Amino acid sequence: MKWEEGAKQGIVVADGQGAGNSLLQLDRPNGVVVDQLGTVYVADFGNHRIMRWPKGATQGSIIIGGNGEGAQSNQFNGSISLSFDGHGNLYVVDYYNNRVQKFNIK
Repeated sequence: MKWEEGAKQGIVVADGQGAGNSLLQLDRPNGVVVDQLGTVYVADFGNHRIMRWPKGATQGSIIIGGNGEGAQSNQFNGSISLSFDGHGNLYVVDYYNNRVQKFNIK
């Protein structure tokens, strides 16, 4: 949810369609980060993927993962947190694989 200053209710910026694995849904989202363009990135824990919603988008896109639960470099097992560094690299905490992965997504 996004809250405008003085608002009485939030604005849904990603999902809102109930739990699932379509591009309109998330399953136990655990981490979110917003870049300077207003693009929303979400660690989609239950679907083992990282989703991206550009500002104003009606559905997300899978940018990393979505290949089932696992330990390969294109898989997660419990993505819980996200962060960007100053060079645009995305870091993902992969909880059950006991690792942090770095991705260049720009």
